[in-house]
Amino acid sequence: MKKHMLTALFLCASLTAYCQSQYPQPAEGDYIIKDFRFENGETLPALKLHYYTVGAPQKDNDGHIKNAVLILHGTGSAGRNFLSPGFAGRLFGPGQPLDATKYFIILPDNIGHGRSSRPSDGLHMKFPQYNYNDMVKAQYELLTSQLHVQHLRLILGTSMGAMHAWVWGYTYPDFTDAMMPLASLPVEIAGRNRIMRKMAIDLIKMDPAWQNGEYTTQPQIGLTGAISSLFFMNSSPLHLQEEAPTREQADALAAKIKAGSLRSLDANNLIYALEASRGYNPAPHLNAIKAKVFAINSADDEINPPELGIMEQEIKKVAQGRYILLPVSKQTAGHGTNSMPQVWGQYLVELLQ
Repeated sequence: MKKHMLTALFLCASLTAYCQSQYPQPAEGDYIIKDFRFENGETLPALKLHYYTVGAPQKDNDGHIKNAVLILHGTGSAGRNFLSPGFAGRLFGPGQPLDATKYFIILPDNIGHGRSSRPSDGLHMKFPQYNYNDMVKAQYELLTSQLHVQHLRLILGTSMGAMHAWVWGYTYPDFTDAMMPLASLPVEIAGRNRIMRKMAIDLIKMDPAWQNGEYTTQPQIGLTGAISSLFFMNSSPLHLQEEAPTREQADALAAKIKAGSLRSLDANNLIYALEASRGYNPAPHLNAIKAKVFAINSADDEINPPELGIMEQEIKKVAQGRYILLPVSKQTAGHGTNSMPQVWGQYLVELLQ
């Protein structure tokens, strides 16, 4: 995982025979929500949510599922990305923290991502302007109506998924026992984070090939500019220096990152995904969270830099909240540390005890 700091944002990991051999075979499905109403009043006649599950539900004496775990992906990613040796291979196997013989693990593709309904499906920039509240609402409907889950043992989220976890915590305060938001801040997206998003969106829209979202081929210039700004906020100087210590190696790595990102990205989908955070602001609602919370960031995360001092203040509002700041090391990888269980897995074990 450390070789690809953009993996959590852009690149789709494949299911490997190695990974599947370590835990129960993943299942996948689609759930159609009819006449889904978004927070801004827009509607979609049929909102499709694609999802993966690992393991089987176990029920208590009253027939309620008691072992469900919800894992939420980051911006531009998908549930499938968690089914990789670096993530599932370290968490879902026998005796591991989220042993799939004990837990029923749910990995949704969120609105606008993966194989769920997206702007690129045909509506382009006419797709409803979804936000994080809409995404959490859809997750809730998937759990309760399709999977018949009324309570969660854990919500674990990375980056955008971590921000969704905060929204879950105060929107449905009795729904989960524990939360682990990885690489996030529970405050409005502002400052450098918002500027990065705004610039990336503007770079795409400035490309004449974008054609107000009605392009027939991806706007390469605009996307390349957006990729550049996102990459530097998501990457780690230490690991980039180790991975590319010469000019030739750095140039080769840059070309590889660019090519991989351009293969996997859609311009309109990226615009929507980056803009979806516009109304996010858990800060006024944190005292409503009842779950036990371990909020984990890494000190080399440029998107959530520790020098802002935000988490130290905000976590005090959470009754059962704890903030864990991982020091910079050869094991951390900037913002991408959120997808590296070998770094923070010990805290997950502690949280679930």
